[in-house]
Amino acid sequence: MALEKLRPEPDGFVIAADTVVAAGRRILHKTESREDAAAYLALLSGRRHKVHSAVAVRAPDGRIACRVVESVVGFARLDAPQMQDYLASEEWRGKAGGYAIQGLAASFIDFLSGSYSGVVGLPLHETAKLLRGLGWR
Repeated sequence: MALEKLRPEPDGFVIAADTVVAAGRRILHKTESREDAAAYLALLSGRRHKVHSAVAVRAPDGRIACRVVESVVGFARLDAPQMQDYLASEEWRGKAGGYAIQGLAASFIDFLSGSYSGVVGLPLHETAKLLRGLGWR
């Protein structure tokens, strides 16, 4: 549904957000299969990738503010037991890029530049700025 078709509550703000992981020019979607998660982990192992988190806020008066936050995440080189243990946890299910930085995969991260909360899925600082800019107190 397009943002302009949303009907906000008279006194409410609407927040929408989503995150995508990019390794080079390849987009790593939310994983649903173990095979996809394994392929993503292998691709991310030992390299840096970008995480793009978009947030849109609609004010009660209909004004909309949007922001895309880019973060760079570096994975340590993962060995087979690390990958197998992570896959067995199933924490990767439904996660962009096949991992959750706030969970077990935190032990894979050797570099982060940008917004930690953006990598989790909602860039909190930027969301708060958008809300304040639209009159939220």
